[in-house]
Amino acid sequence: MDWNDHVKCWNYAFSKVLDIRHHRLKFGDNVNAYLLPASGFLYTVKGQAQVLLDKKPYATDQFRLLHGGKGMCLDILITEEDFEYYLIFYKATIPMPCSQEILTLFESQKPFAQSYGFAPQNSAVLFKNLRVMEEEWRVSKSLERLHVNALFQRFVYEAMRQLQLYGDSPVKIALGEQAQRYIHDHYSEPITLEQLAQSLNYSAKNLSKVFKQETGYSVIDYVIQVRIKHARELLWQTDATIQEIAESVGYPDRLYFTRIFKKHAGISPGHYRRRKQGERNEADRLYRWSRSSIVRGKLRKYNGDGYDNHYQLRGEKNLTMYKGLKLSMAATLLLCFALMMSACSTGNLGTGTSKVAAQATASATEAPAQTRMVATIKGDIEIPDQPQRIVVDLYLGSFIALEVTPVGTPELNLKNPYFTEALAGVENIGEYESVSLEKVIDLQPDLIVTGNEEAYAEFSKIAPTILVPYGELKNAHEELAFFGKVLGKETEAEAWLADYDRRIASAKQKVESVIPSEATVSVMQDWGKNTGVFGDNFGRGGQAVYQALGLKPPAKVAEQLMKEQIVEVSGEVLSDFAGDYIVLTTDTLTLADLKADPIWKLLDAVKNDRVYIWTHDRSWYFDPIATLSQTEELAAWLTGEK
Repeated sequence: MDWNDHVKCWNYAFSKVLDIRHHRLKFGDNVNAYLLPASGFLYTVKGQAQVLLDKKPYATDQFRLLHGGKGMCLDILITEEDFEYYLIFYKATIPMPCSQEILTLFESQKPFAQSYGFAPQNSAVLFKNLRVMEEEWRVSKSLERLHVNALFQRFVYEAMRQLQLYGDSPVKIALGEQAQRYIHDHYSEPITLEQLAQSLNYSAKNLSKVFKQETGYSVIDYVIQVRIKHARELLWQTDATIQEIAESVGYPDRLYFTRIFKKHAGISPGHYRRRKQGERNEADRLYRWSRSSIVRGKLRKYNGDGYDNHYQLRGEKNLTMYKGLKLSMAATLLLCFALMMSACSTGNLGTGTSKVAAQATASATEAPAQTRMVATIKGDIEIPDQPQRIVVDLYLGSFIALEVTPVGTPELNLKNPYFTEALAGVENIGEYESVSLEKVIDLQPDLIVTGNEEAYAEFSKIAPTILVPYGELKNAHEELAFFGKVLGKETEAEAWLADYDRRIASAKQKVESVIPSEATVSVMQDWGKNTGVFGDNFGRGGQAVYQALGLKPPAKVAEQLMKEQIVEVSGEVLSDFAGDYIVLTTDTLTLADLKADPIWKLLDAVKNDRVYIWTHDRSWYFDPIATLSQTEELAAWLTGEK
């Protein structure tokens, strides 16, 4: 068979999936004289058997792809236990009108009536595609059926690609190369070592060893490298949000993605985007300058593109004052503007302003605002004694607890359900990982408090900036005490913490009276096919469960959880991370869903209705106010009050 002509036929055909079947046979469960109701592919995934198509034998073992035409007789003789295979039936037609050349090719090739078989050299890609097709087919809804037909085209493409490259010859592709191709094709989906090993029909231990030898990376490290590479491209080339990019490269949790990205790229996603955009803007400026320097330009109208007010001609609106300028230039312009206004004011005083106003101005000049020094990891920082216009990102909860309302905070903070009413009038300064410096400048802050190390240098050019990296303050006590001192509200901080301690102690006492001391609790989040498991300092209720209530994670994974704080686990090892009680963040699943799931339903916590389900908008936050509310909420559940 000429595979190039065969591929050409597929390229002109219209195909539609008619049925997908998944069969598991035991020894003795032979298939005898089954007439294929339509053209189809038979893909074996486990065990050995002899397959005959119109009496033509095909020896099969794991991962063998066969094709047969409508009406062919299929016989399967099982030669060992547990033979497993898929059948995909389809119909393919030639859309009209069509050239005589193509009609002649179809007539001579009869591509959909041929019988052939081969061992795919990259079986994992075909197997993964086929499993998804079968799952979607069982849903039996219009959108899923559309997806199946799209996946079928991909399945045929991969089969034809391998046939063109290798034909029926048993060319062996290195295991590492097969795994790499699978990872590059499926990096946006959950990938675990166990799942990849199963797809390649290899043991996880051996795959790990061989992959390391062939690539120099562990499987998981290679997956991360591929994902980070694609994330860099999206950050540079698109305006997608950090959340959208995180999801598109296989990380449903934005904070987890940020942590992984920073660990491997050296900087946060937001900082990387700003740096690359700065490089691109600089390159654009150099290009425009070099072009105008070499090529003689045309004469322009006074309000043409070469003048500052060209936007009047174009009709542009809402131009940002500092767009395209570096922060240092914007700060310089602000300073110049302030000096100019000061000079103008002084001139007016000498030509008609009242003596009282002049004396008041002189008095203000002689009595500058009071400042004081605060010790930080960046050294002693001079800040206003009574700051009035504060921008804060990570530690907003402590400021609200001390009844200090900032002028600006990142968007996610504004959605905090635990103190939304206290945020009236607070301005949105963008995403935490990608703050709008222009917006911060517009707010004219006299103090900035941040946990973002990459943004510190830029923030400090705008106003005195206190940097407290995430994790430096271990609990509510350390956080409130520190910011009480910064804001000169030590008394208020002590009073708030006293009430916090009283309420936490009450909740803890209730739980201890009901829950056995040896009971374990897991803090998890549904990430689709995988699950995130959290420690005591990364949100999702971890601070409330482990710090406030003093409950314990499963002993087997306790050390790992408290060290890494967040671990992504597959279904194969989910039971190792599941405690007697589970606090689960999910926006879609219910307890009934968990009880119907083949993996979750085996967990004791699910069997005994000991799963607390809440949505991410309540579990994400981990400030002192949120932690207190979450502690009381979870205590009410554990004790049966809620």
